[in-house]
Formats: sequence, structure tokens, C-alpha cells
Amino acid sequence: MAKKIVGATLGHCVHVAGVLNFLRLAEACGYQTTFLGVGRSEQELIGALREEDPEYLAVSYRLTPEVARNLFASLKNSLQEAGLLHKKLLFGGTPPVAAEARKSGLFTGVFSGEEEEAEIIAFLKGQAADGKGEKRKPAATLVERIEEKAPYPLLRHHFGLPSLEETIAGVARLAEAGVLDVVSLGPDQNAQESFFRPEEMDPAQDGAGGVPIRREEDLAAIYRASRRGNFPLLRCYSGTRDLILWGEMTARTIKNAWGAVPLFWYNRLDGRSNRPLREAIAENQKAMAWYAAQGIPLEVNEAHHWSLRGAPDSVAVAAFYLAAYNAKKAGVQDYVAQLMLNNPPGTSGVMDLGKCLAKMALIEQLAGPDFRIHRQIRAGLASLSVKPAVAKGQLAASTLLGLALKPEIIHVVAFCEADHAATPDDIIESCGIVQGVLKNSLFDAPEMAADPTVQARRDELVAEAGLILEAIRGMARPGTDDPLTDPVVLQEAVRTGILDAPQLQGNPEAAGRVRTGMIDGACRALSADGRRVLSEEERLQQAVSGRLHG
Repeated sequence: MAKKIVGATLGHCVHVAGVLNFLRLAEACGYQTTFLGVGRSEQELIGALREEDPEYLAVSYRLTPEVARNLFASLKNSLQEAGLLHKKLLFGGTPPVAAEARKSGLFTGVFSGEEEEAEIIAFLKGQAADGKGEKRKPAATLVERIEEKAPYPLLRHHFGLPSLEETIAGVARLAEAGVLDVVSLGPDQNAQESFFRPEEMDPAQDGAGGVPIRREEDLAAIYRASRRGNFPLLRCYSGTRDLILWGEMTARTIKNAWGAVPLFWYNRLDGRSNRPLREAIAENQKAMAWYAAQGIPLEVNEAHHWSLRGAPDSVAVAAFYLAAYNAKKAGVQDYVAQLMLNNPPGTSGVMDLGKCLAKMALIEQLAGPDFRIHRQIRAGLASLSVKPAVAKGQLAASTLLGLALKPEIIHVVAFCEADHAATPDDIIESCGIVQGVLKNSLFDAPEMAADPTVQARRDELVAEAGLILEAIRGMARPGTDDPLTDPVVLQEAVRTGILDAPQLQGNPEAAGRVRTGMIDGACRALSADGRRVLSEEERLQQAVSGRLHG
């Protein structure tokens, strides 16, 4: 049977928003709630305690502290006379009134409006303190932390400054601020490509794109700095080669919360290493299997790479499915599905939601007890303005749109990223913007995903991605066990243009023949002269024709 919470306002206070928001959070945590109304008398509260026998009586008062002090004293006397002083009461009000509530000694919990909703949820779930009244450490694994914080999503942000010392200090600051559940470390490109081959590093590139990690102890020092505040989870980029060695090292040093590897990337296709495409696909698949064997959750950061290079939306959706399919085949049980919004720039909200829903519709066919999917949303990096005020609005708008996808994780992208790498202050402010969106819109927001145009785009892309996947299966040679996981077939799908993007033109590993454009907010394939939108059937026929005549 669900525990009960009864709520009301005291005295002549008619401000009900706070107590109603609290009751809404309580319902999300599994409580049965009753709101008695405004300005309830002491005898009405006592009657509710006797009749309902709730776990908590939650009262609110937002007027003057002096009057509140007298109300608390009178209520305390009345409860004592009624033999109910042992009942657990909660209070919510303005900071000055909350201070009086604490002094009264009447309340089990006092909330001033300065707390994040996550703190209130932790209290309601009994996670706020141990038996000695000390604050509990949050869960130390991704899945446990998701469950602990639900229905609120985890907040994640990437972080890595050009100096190791600055990065260590910054991680400590973020942990103390308590704004993030997950800090994603971004090593510089020298480390990502050549950590295990230091003789290859270019000293002139130290710190380019992230923190110059050069020793295991560097990661261990960063982890130690995070063991304070809200004890955020840490995770790290996978490296662009030697992916299993990177996985082993990050598991040892930072207890990597989840791995992230691509399927088609980090090779000659994107220039982030010199691996041939087929070799990279095979190595990436082995890395997926390694994470699965360790029981470490995995994200296959795949589809947004295609969209960042201007691929048709249909290709991005098919790639999203291929990523999840290969992860499941590798044995991954907890899969982090990253949905990057606003990608490519110019994508409309309607088309964005339709594309993301198509991605989820396809991979949810793979879901089951042995393949649990955790949704993660993020704003598109390339979509943010260099003007801070504009970028802040874009971050809020993107977050609001993404809430329609019911995320368990929000990958916050700092509003400053179009201008400079995020500092701790930038990240704290960006997380505050996202918290504001969650505060107003996590519950009871309009159901944007139900819009008929969104639904139509979802269905259109599901069908188009199905054609692409079928075309890849049709490329299998006799004896191929599973064409959707075969490196030879997958390489051929890229080289022939079944999977293609305009910015791959001239790349020896890709076709690079497709032409695309933003049409009514969607990225679609165009005819060679750019005057006509191609159907997916036409695009695939041209890819096959190019293969036969190439």
C-alpha cells in the first residue's frame, strides 16, 4: 500500500503553488497524496492526522516570519494536547519563514525553495540521510543512480581544460556545486589517438580539444578530486584507437560509468585515426563486447556523426538502429541511446522529434530483459549561437523539446561552447538553465510527441530506414552470418553510398555522392541539380547504380 502525504497551507496563507508542487513530486515517488486546502485550522490538521494517518503532514506558509513563529508554537501545543506530537510534519516556505520552522523543532524536514527538486526526491525516497542524520552518498553506478533520481533525469556534462591542474580543480568545483550527476572527461586528441603510443604525439597539439592526460595517475587524480560534494559519476571518451586498452584503464582509474564507442567512426572516415574503415569497425565491435563482458553500460555514439556531416535523416535513423543492434549482438545489457537534437542545424522542432521518435521506435524492437535502453538527450553543439544570451535561450528550448522524449539522462551542452570550452562557472550556469526547464516542464507539459505532423515524420523515417537496412542485408555474400554486424558488408554499405553524407565527398572510404538540403525543417536527399527531393527508393537506386558503374 502506498504511503500517504496530506498537504495544506497554514493560517491565512493562500499561496498553494509550493505545496502542490511538493505533492506532485510525492506522487511521482509513489505516495498517495491529499490536499486539504488553504488556511486550514489546527483542528482540521489534527483531524486529518487521525483519519488519514499519513506518513507526513506537509504544511506551507509564505507570509511573515513573526506570524509564522506564533503559528508553529500554537500548532505544537495543539499536537501535544492531542497526543500527536510524534507525527512527522514537513514545512515549505520562504527562506526567512523556513528559518523559523527549523527553530521550532516541530518539523522532520524543512524546505525553503532553495533546494533542487532532486534533493526533495531524495528525501521522499529516504535517500537523504542515514540513521545518524548524515547525508548519504549517491549511488555509484549509472543504473542505480538513474533509479535513485527518477523521475528526474541525470545531468551530464563534458569537461576537460587544456591544463591537467585546471581540470582537476574544475572537477572538484563541480562536485562541490552538486549540479552534475556525471562528469564526462574529454582528453585532448593526442591522448585519444596516441596515449599508448606516446612517441607519436605532437607536443604542439597538447591540450587541443581537451585535457592532456599522459599517465594513469592523471585519471586517478581527477577521480580523487571528484570524491566530494555529490560524488558525481565519471566517464571518459573511449580513445580513437586502442579502445579496449582505454576501457581497461578508465575502469581501473575512474570507475567509468559507461563506455562510448562508435561503429563506423574514429578512423580514416573522419580523420580521427589512421585505421582503415573495416579494421575500425571490427575493433569497435570488439570494444563493445569488452564493455559487455565487464557489465559496463555502453553508448554507441553513431547517428549524430552522420547528421553532423549532412547525411539525410533516413541515414541517421538507420545508423542509430545499426549502433544499437551491434551493441545488443555484442552482449551489452544496459544501452545508453544518445539523441542529439538540432542536428544538423536548421532542423525544425517537429522534424527533430519525428526523427528521434523514429530512432526510438526502431531500437525499442530490440529491448527486453537482456537489453535495457536508457534515453539520453542533448542539444546539438553546432546549433548554438556565439552570442551568450541567444545560446542560453537555445539551450532551454532544446531541453524543453527533448523532454518529450522522456530522457533518463540529459547531456547538458554549455551555452558557451560555440565560443570556448566550458569552464566550471559556465557549466554550473548551464545546468541551472536546464534545472529551470525541468522545474517548470518535467510534469504536466503538453504532449508534443503526439502532434500529427511529428507522428507522420516518425512513420516516414521508420519506413525509409527500413529500406536502408534491407539494402544492407541484400549486399551479403553467401555464407555471411549476419550482414548487419559483418564488417565487410558494413564497409561496403559506406563505400557504395547506401550510408552516405555530403561531407564525405573525396574520402577514400566513402561514396560522398549524396546531395542534401534542409527542406521544411528536415534533411533530405536531393537530385544532383538540387531542384528535387529524392525518395529513399530513388536515392538507394542511385547508390546501387553508382556501385555498379564505379
